[in-house]
Amino acid sequence: MTTLVVCIDRSGVFPPDASLPITGFDAVESLVTEVGLEDPEDSRINNMLEGLQVAQDLEEDGDDAIVAVVGDRGDGVSADRSVARQADELVDTYDPDSAVVVVDSAEDERLVPIIESRLRVDAVDRVVVRQARDIESTYYLLKQFLADEELRKTVLVPLGVTMIAFPLLLFVTESVAIAVGAIAAAVGAFLIYKGMGIDEYLSRLPGEIQEALYSGQVSLVTYVVAGGLSLVGIFVGALGVRATGDESTFIVAMRFAFDGVPWFTAAALAAATGRLLDELIQTDNIQSAYVNLPFGAIAVGLVVRGFSVYFLERAGVVEQFRVRSLDIGPVMIEAVALERGSRLAVFILAGILVSLVGVRFAAYFSQSNVQEEFVD
Repeated sequence: MTTLVVCIDRSGVFPPDASLPITGFDAVESLVTEVGLEDPEDSRINNMLEGLQVAQDLEEDGDDAIVAVVGDRGDGVSADRSVARQADELVDTYDPDSAVVVVDSAEDERLVPIIESRLRVDAVDRVVVRQARDIESTYYLLKQFLADEELRKTVLVPLGVTMIAFPLLLFVTESVAIAVGAIAAAVGAFLIYKGMGIDEYLSRLPGEIQEALYSGQVSLVTYVVAGGLSLVGIFVGALGVRATGDESTFIVAMRFAFDGVPWFTAAALAAATGRLLDELIQTDNIQSAYVNLPFGAIAVGLVVRGFSVYFLERAGVVEQFRVRSLDIGPVMIEAVALERGSRLAVFILAGILVSLVGVRFAAYFSQSNVQEEFVD
């Protein structure tokens, strides 16, 4: 199969002794050297080099590639008719089966139909010079940008929605500040959505859920349980906030944490336990992090609960912790009131103790020593 690689250079500056069209790999390579020595910044160099590279690639694929440069030193209709005559000459001389057209500007691309009217064109190779500062390169960069479907969805769609939403918000709210704020919030949410890869995670989520159902993973059930416990924690925390009254924002947050943390801890414990069971079922060697994760969830829950109750007790929202008196036969235990600092210390020590137990248990389970666990 014979393929003609045509480099179009309309209104070009060719050497005085050059006879157009210039055909053959060696002739075009010599022209590149001559033009490059005269003007190294000329974009025609990249155009012809691209033609040589395309010809080499076609030769490697088994085609009989013929590279040629067509063009004219003039401009206007005369230059176009000169290119048409050169195209007829190439077709008559080589009788190619198809052509690949290489262009480097919008002006040259206008002549592609001349080649198409005489020969089947398989491809049009548009050369964009990196670090170019002219308008033509910007034009081609925009064309490449518009040809990329992912970039169009990421940039043009949000921009179009913003331009439509802004006048609508102005019409509804009659406030420029509210309209700008709403659009800025929507754009910020979109950037976070794309920047954190949430869209990719959501696209993978159905497949992961389906795989989990087919493979019988325990974590799928425990994740659903964890989600339900989290909703209960949010509901209980909201009820606690409602009963707090007109308190400061910090106290309201502490009340929400105080009431919701036990449920959130149970949710984290359920999710971690399910993940640990999956590892036990699927693998022989379990990483110590999976073993230690349930203990870590309990330890964090204890510490957060302790700090929240400390602040609430100081604000008078929660009463002081008291142990009632007990009579056990001849033994009588008097009532004891636990001070705020002591109560906080108990929660902190309990969290540290649970964490150490988790580290020790993980070390025993993975048959490593405690020092290695702390280093990891």
